[in-house]
Amino acid sequence: MSKIRSPCRWLIFIVAAYVSVGTLYAVYTPAWQVPDEPAHYNYVHELVSTGKFPIIEMGEYNQEYQNRLLTEKFPLELSISPLHYEDHQPPLFYLLAAPVFWLTEGSLLALRLFSVLLGAGVIVFAFLIAGEVFPKQPAFALGTAAFVAFMPQHITMMAGVNNDSLAELLLAAVMWQVFKVESYRLKVSSLRWVTIGVLIGLGLITKLTFYIVVPLVAWGFIRHAIRPMQQASRITHRALLVTLPIFVMAIPWWARNIAMYGWPDLMGLARHNVIVAAGGQPTSAWWIEQYGWGTLVQRFLTFTFQSFWGQFGWMTVPMPPRYYLALGALSLIALVGCAWAAVPRLKLILADAWFQLIGAWVLLTVLSYLYYNLTFVQHQGRYLFPALIPIGLAFTAGWRQWTLLLPHPWRNATLALPYLGLVGLDLLVLFRVIIPWLR
Repeated sequence: MSKIRSPCRWLIFIVAAYVSVGTLYAVYTPAWQVPDEPAHYNYVHELVSTGKFPIIEMGEYNQEYQNRLLTEKFPLELSISPLHYEDHQPPLFYLLAAPVFWLTEGSLLALRLFSVLLGAGVIVFAFLIAGEVFPKQPAFALGTAAFVAFMPQHITMMAGVNNDSLAELLLAAVMWQVFKVESYRLKVSSLRWVTIGVLIGLGLITKLTFYIVVPLVAWGFIRHAIRPMQQASRITHRALLVTLPIFVMAIPWWARNIAMYGWPDLMGLARHNVIVAAGGQPTSAWWIEQYGWGTLVQRFLTFTFQSFWGQFGWMTVPMPPRYYLALGALSLIALVGCAWAAVPRLKLILADAWFQLIGAWVLLTVLSYLYYNLTFVQHQGRYLFPALIPIGLAFTAGWRQWTLLLPHPWRNATLALPYLGLVGLDLLVLFRVIIPWLR
């Protein structure tokens, strides 16, 4: 692979392009046409209006009313104020969004742009993480950053009002710190352990999807602790440096939820599930009873793939079939290339701590997605985005393998083609699919 000069400058270009495209999505995506956006907006509104965190209550999810809003494309005469089913969410995103809401008098666009800026941080950490794994090959870092930046469904979510952007940002920041710990081996400062603890604490009061990071950090900490020449007192000290910030930030929120919803509902999720089920959200058990296992599995696979790449509105507006065919071919080429690169090095990869960590990251994300779908029909590929960085790294590795067949001067330019194609797809989808179908 020919050398890439000034990779940080290329990263700045990627982030600038992302912010430009994300701003277009924030401006031109019709109001409320990002999944769950009204409920997240109402959370911020209530926090600013009352100065109190909302409590999720029975009747705040109504599938019939929601279907009407979607069918009629959120007409002005139908209020979004009844949509409060995200009131169980942890508070950090909404606390940070509250000043934006207050200063702009509740501007939806301002809140969307705030989310876009948080998404820019995810791209930077994607670059940093990939750079730790492949420090001598900046093409991997740039490709991973570009994949995260220009996935159509991802940029759609980053340009909407929700807590996904902050949760992904904090998760990526923690994982970068974990990779740094692995890089430094024994030379890990106390400040780094405190930083990890603070970031975890912030993530735990942001979104439930962040919680997959806890076993990953625990695994990294144990690996560090069992190395030779580690004194028990030093291990205990470092464990306290990590855990104390976590408990200081998370325990007050957990205690509040137990007081509101009862033990052991630390996250209010059990109460949420009861409320949305009562309000008519389809469950997997109901779906199997109505349509059978075969239909459920087929829908799961189709919707997961389509909504991972892009299925817009509230999963009601797919792209034309030929787009998914092209994206399927793109994915298959990357998958074959990744396997081609990995198989000759499989023993080394399986023994490598970084790749073990990456594999566990993806596995935990997939398992949490499957677990969620055991209860409710939530076949939305966006729930795999907590693992978008390792997925993007694998995608880049696969494409990079194919470029090795080309002469050196052509390799980097060829590797950039899929990501340039994603930028074009972002713009095409916005102006040819999202705006025409959702307005």
